[in-house]
Amino acid sequence: MPRAGAPDGIGHRANLPPGERLRVLLVEDDEGDAFLVGELLAETNSMIDLLVATSLSEARQRVAGVDCVLLDLGLPDAQGLDGLRKVLDMASGAAVCVLTGRSDEHLGIVAVAEGAQDYLVKGQVDGVLLTRALRYAVERKRADENARRLREVELRQAESARLERGLLPQPLMTTDQVSVHTFYRPGRHAALIGGDFYDVVQTRPDRIDLIVGDVCGHGVDEAALGVELRVAWRALILAEVPDDEVLPAVEQVLMSERRLREIFATVATIRLDLAAGRATVRLAGHPPPLLLSGGKAAPVPAKGGLLLGVRPRRPVAFDLELDADDWSLLMYTDGVIEGRVGAGDDRLDVPGLADLLADPASQAVPLAELPAWLVGRAERLNGGPLADDVAMLLVSRGGGR
Repeated sequence: MPRAGAPDGIGHRANLPPGERLRVLLVEDDEGDAFLVGELLAETNSMIDLLVATSLSEARQRVAGVDCVLLDLGLPDAQGLDGLRKVLDMASGAAVCVLTGRSDEHLGIVAVAEGAQDYLVKGQVDGVLLTRALRYAVERKRADENARRLREVELRQAESARLERGLLPQPLMTTDQVSVHTFYRPGRHAALIGGDFYDVVQTRPDRIDLIVGDVCGHGVDEAALGVELRVAWRALILAEVPDDEVLPAVEQVLMSERRLREIFATVATIRLDLAAGRATVRLAGHPPPLLLSGGKAAPVPAKGGLLLGVRPRRPVAFDLELDADDWSLLMYTDGVIEGRVGAGDDRLDVPGLADLLADPASQAVPLAELPAWLVGRAERLNGGPLADDVAMLLVSRGGGR
């Protein structure tokens, strides 16, 4: 490979791209051309360690750990693009730069289209150009790898988002006697689902079951466990398992599926008997629902019960008479009531949430927008976004207030 004359003003150290030391494997069967490549790199203080292989089989043994392969397309055991394809296969993590003759320059263009990072024409490069081409080829390979990884991450995120959307519940309800409005916001960054969960199932024309729950923790495992508990609860309700046996069965699922014994969950359930105007509330360590009726908001005085997963015990049922035709029941997770109020350590808590619902400003908010409005007010009091997952269910009859 005859050396081209160096342009005026270019010295041994001029115009070289900075960078770390590179390992380059030259695959070249012509000893003269291999010697010249080594001389060109040496004269520019290129910080490149050159390895030489005279055949593709020898290159296969020496390719491990190299940053770039400088490939002659005319080898005794591989010719043209066939050799390039074999090198691309054996050196998937390294950049590839091909060497062509003047009469075969078109092969260099095709080689880039096949996956090489660059091509050089023998006799038309000096040390500076060769060094720069090799370093740029390595950087292009790294950029291509980063772009590929980013694309893979984006595809995985899109797939995860589709899966998470599929795991969010679709209320199973056909009646128009009541309306149900939901709000859901996971605490995990960029997630669609967290450890909080909710569901609505109508099994008879006048009977509707609702659940809101919270698995402790904020990770993917807790989110998956929340989905399992919700699905188990729905299956039990649809199977018309006796009321007092539903939450104990859900607790068994929790205890068998959790990754750590310390994982627990809190749950609130409501069974609406629309014909009787009654709501049966069961709590397992969960904050009580709020009843909106007659312009007032107050927590349902049901017993708190024990957390699920701590010590199995049936929650105590509390029957709430719904006398009026206009009422709402708000179910929620503690993410909305644990926000701070002001600069101190005071929390919004259940009484604070009830005060927000009793605020005259809330009367102007449509029922469908009321859960999101409450979260917005809680965040304003907190001085910023709420840290925990938030799930809310608002079931209403008539005017809802």
